[in-house]
Amino acid sequence: MNLFEVLLVQYVVIGGNHLDELKLIRDLKKGKAEAYEKLYAQHVNRIGRIAKSYLGVDDVEDVVQEVFIRVYKNIKKFRGDSSLSTWIYRITVNVCKDMRAKKHRKKEILTSFGLEEDDEKSFLEPVEENKPSDEFLKEISEEEIRKAIEALSQEDRLLITLREIEDMSYAEIAAVVEKPVGTVKSRLHYAREKLKAILERRNESGESER
Repeated sequence: MNLFEVLLVQYVVIGGNHLDELKLIRDLKKGKAEAYEKLYAQHVNRIGRIAKSYLGVDDVEDVVQEVFIRVYKNIKKFRGDSSLSTWIYRITVNVCKDMRAKKHRKKEILTSFGLEEDDEKSFLEPVEENKPSDEFLKEISEEEIRKAIEALSQEDRLLITLREIEDMSYAEIAAVVEKPVGTVKSRLHYAREKLKAILERRNESGESER
């Protein structure tokens, strides 16, 4: 297959996917049940993974349900400024934030103590991107990595999940979390450093026990 044929195939595939999404959006706005069934099948698993990562819990059925309720209520307002999937994952993150805030408010009522969180903490953008790629990391199991990710903050877990597990681009992540791309890159850099430090400590602890 020559270059022209490759480009032609890519154009047909991408164009076809775009037309499929436009049709799906039209059907969603018309309230067609089969469109919502298709949307659910396409996105429920990723919504669940994002919610589990952000909230650090396995039971995220309430989040999934609320996400699709908000999609249903707001689909007619969707203007297409981003892809449909990006819009849905942004809703997912907002639902997670709302549920976390609700949980914190309950704690405040019970304990009479306020919680402080600097969601807008800024970092200088690193010159180069570092990933946990040291030799010892090659020997670590997926289960150990999962547990280490769970030890991160909610924001760090979300970024690691979107980038490393869901394989989203920096631009897609920025659209989902509504932060500048530079901020996303910086926070991911520091999240990876924290993850690496956790894995190193656990590796050293394991070696000392052997």
